[in-house]
Amino acid sequence: MQALTIISFLFFTGLVGVLTYWITRRDDLKSTKSFFLAGRTLTFPLIAGSLLLTNLSTEQLVGLNGAAFNDGLCVMVWEVFAVLALVVMALFFLPRWLKSGVTTVPEFLEIRFDRQTQIIANLIFLIAYVGILLPIILYTGATGMIGILDLKELMGIESDEAALPFVVFLVGIVGSVYALFGGLRSVAVSDTINGIGLLVGGLLITFFALSGFGGDEGLVGGISKLQNSFGDQLNSIGSKETSVPFGAVFSGIFLLHLFYWTTNQQIIQRTLGASSLAEGQKGVLLTGGLKLLGPLFLVIPGIIAYAMYQEDELFQGSEFQTSAGGEDIKLSDHAYGELVSHVLPAPLAGFFAAAMIGAILSSFNSALNSSCTLFSLGLYRNVIHPSATDQQLVRASKIFGWIVAIAAMCIAPLLARTPKGIFDFLQKMNGMYAIPIFSVVVIGMLNRRVPPSAAKFGLIGGIVIIAVGYFVPPFNAVVNSMHEFYFLGTVFMWLLIIMMVIGSISPRQEEWTQQDAKAVDLTPWPAARMVAIALAFLVLLIYACFADFSVLSSY
Repeated sequence: MQALTIISFLFFTGLVGVLTYWITRRDDLKSTKSFFLAGRTLTFPLIAGSLLLTNLSTEQLVGLNGAAFNDGLCVMVWEVFAVLALVVMALFFLPRWLKSGVTTVPEFLEIRFDRQTQIIANLIFLIAYVGILLPIILYTGATGMIGILDLKELMGIESDEAALPFVVFLVGIVGSVYALFGGLRSVAVSDTINGIGLLVGGLLITFFALSGFGGDEGLVGGISKLQNSFGDQLNSIGSKETSVPFGAVFSGIFLLHLFYWTTNQQIIQRTLGASSLAEGQKGVLLTGGLKLLGPLFLVIPGIIAYAMYQEDELFQGSEFQTSAGGEDIKLSDHAYGELVSHVLPAPLAGFFAAAMIGAILSSFNSALNSSCTLFSLGLYRNVIHPSATDQQLVRASKIFGWIVAIAAMCIAPLLARTPKGIFDFLQKMNGMYAIPIFSVVVIGMLNRRVPPSAAKFGLIGGIVIIAVGYFVPPFNAVVNSMHEFYFLGTVFMWLLIIMMVIGSISPRQEEWTQQDAKAVDLTPWPAARMVAIALAFLVLLIYACFADFSVLSSY
């Protein structure tokens, strides 16, 4: 059975690679426009597929299901509330990004403020991607693969930590080949193909897990048993003891969503490659519709894993089956991989492992491609080699990409020692750079008088304030007492206020006016507003169906 799992895994993984090569084999990758923005030819299916799979990597599959293992259904806020951020992206941010014809977010900040602001934003993005995002993608991907394919037995080693470096480097090298030799279009095509497999495989996990949990009564019995015996885990409202208290949904959590889906270079780069505003809006809103299905395979399996663990059906004899020394948190990081290997038949386990490694590669190569874009167009062209040709820029980006990839592979195994669950760690670290960058983008779009000095304060000052609140005593004690998401919301508001005060005291001499770069057709999709309203209504409906507000009495 182990051999069958490995064979099916290799077959499906190879099939995606062959199809991606065949579809993109004639692409021109010598110009920066083609390499970094797919020649601005992306249509809505490719945009939606790439957006979805870039997001749905193993930090979601492993991390979010692990968070559900700990906190229950309330962590679906990381999926369902994303729909509202995508609505804001489609209607407000995307028209402005495409109007300026930019390739990167820092490039827009240069147009709005000045080159120094652009360089600072580039450095912040690059440090965050190399030190936080890329290593977490590799770490969560490796832990998931080890559990699904039972690599400890296959490799003849005793512990997950011993297998971790090997899997990290294997995934990192393959992902680097996609990103550095294929460009953004190769990434988008492979994402779309893998996205289909991931959706099918993810839903199969939930089906088999519920069916197995229900015993002789199958799927219906599993649903009934979960509702009757573990109904307290199925509450969309988070108590103050959870990682996502309900009040924080409307402060730091929603701000992180807004940054991620409207300003994060790794995500929005495929929307910047849209062939028109209408195609971009269709792709973004289609992604919003698909995100509503996310809890079915990103949250429910984690709750099932918790229920099976409570009934001694999961982690039996496992090295993680202990609550001593905080091991329950680490157990949550491995819950999804253990569940998949426990419930899926061997051939399907191989197929899902292939879809899962596709998700890993998607997020990794997307983040790597974005890192190369930020470096070559932001730093290399503006600081290191201003007269560089397109060919020199692409070549420099590939060299830089390999350096970044190897650094991330070396950092990733160290994350096994993080004291908190990996998803919580990711969101906390994201806040350090997300809030300052998002505040500067927002103030730049909404206020025409705020000067470059205010933007520099927002970027540098924001990171310093959040870092002090996170790590410096006694300030970190205050942040912990109010929850970090409330802290991030507070910092965001104060950054906006301070930048507006600076703009009032020392405004730009002339109001900034955004110019149309004529990069794409800016005619909006006629149905965009109607679809956006429908998606927002569905978000409220889903929350209402699973809400038990009695947990708020503990606040």
